[in-house]
Amino acid sequence: MEEVEHNATTISKHRLFTKMVTNAWYTVNYFKLSFGKQDLIHKAVENIKDFEQLTIDEKRETLNTKIENSLDINTRRELNHFDKNVPHWFLTPWFSKLSGETDSQQKNRIYECSQNFENNCLYALYKTEIIINPDWVNYLKTNAKLLKDFCYWNLAIFLQTRNPNVPDIPNKLIKPALRNSLTEQRNKYWKNVFHQENYVNCIFTNTKLYYEENNYALDHFVPHAFVSHDLIWNLIPIDKTFNSSKSDKLPLIDIHFDKFYQLQKKAFDINKAINSKSKYMDEYLTIFPELNSFSKQRFKEIIQPLITIAHNNGFPYLK
Repeated sequence: MEEVEHNATTISKHRLFTKMVTNAWYTVNYFKLSFGKQDLIHKAVENIKDFEQLTIDEKRETLNTKIENSLDINTRRELNHFDKNVPHWFLTPWFSKLSGETDSQQKNRIYECSQNFENNCLYALYKTEIIINPDWVNYLKTNAKLLKDFCYWNLAIFLQTRNPNVPDIPNKLIKPALRNSLTEQRNKYWKNVFHQENYVNCIFTNTKLYYEENNYALDHFVPHAFVSHDLIWNLIPIDKTFNSSKSDKLPLIDIHFDKFYQLQKKAFDINKAINSKSKYMDEYLTIFPELNSFSKQRFKEIIQPLITIAHNNGFPYLK
């Protein structure tokens, strides 16, 4: 659909296989969602990242260019593997299996019949390319948004069944253009804490952090790549230098949680006294039934499973 939207009707299979990988790149590498242990897309994404020595958050345009033009024999083998099943099995609604027909015979028949657009099938299959049926071009262009939403909806369901405990699956299907800025949380919430306390200790390095010196960064205690939100109860100031190396590593409950809770409780009390109707107070209602009970046990019961599940999905712990 993306290719047809750009007026392409004869499309290289190699280009399509490349885009299959790059569309799943961020979902697998950054958000660490599983497509299933036997899924070829998941394996190809992980293997090509290693073969091409690409980063987990490469821009999609860069990925498309590097992978499509790669001369690495391993990368090309990973892409070519999709040709064994994907192109012809996608057309089985137009060419169902005949009685006594083997898979190999059905595949050959699909290739042959599609080249005449029999049964008004979506595209014609050739060795290195597909050609979109002219009767379908206008339909695909007109309904592209609806059809892509349909694909994303079913992809979300597919991934949810394979990642049952992971939050916010729909927002992990594509790479957002930009991460949300945390400037407002910094200036309208944590600034109040710094002004009242003068400084805050980093829970990881014990460094004294000062608002005026700007030697801190707001960090997600449970990584953003897992929770996919910026709610205030998961944000704390930490040493700016340490933040760069911490990346998406997970804190250790036994070592870091008590300090995290104490800092969160202090920040909550200060901001509640300043403005009890602040929208940030409402964000705490997503974990506490009422704001009068800032329970340490309740907080831990929310945080600990998130960290365990994130680790099970591939996020490493801090050393």
